[in-house]
Amino acid sequence: MNIMNMININTKNFNVYTILALLALIAGTLFYISWVVRFPDAWADIGVYSITIVFVLSGILGILLTLYEKPEETD
Repeated sequence: MNIMNMININTKNFNVYTILALLALIAGTLFYISWVVRFPDAWADIGVYSITIVFVLSGILGILLTLYEKPEETD
């Protein structure tokens, strides 16, 4: 059984929550890049990782949850 056949993602479900999730993903990525550019020795700092991972994971999960389409049940 292929996992891609089980996951239905429909871009017609694109809404405000999807935009907020995209913004969180972009904010996390930009935060990490800007912090590393400003402080080059802090690329492996756990504090930077902890803030970045909250934004990036919430963005990815938000996108997946808002675009997920419930599979139809067949009898």
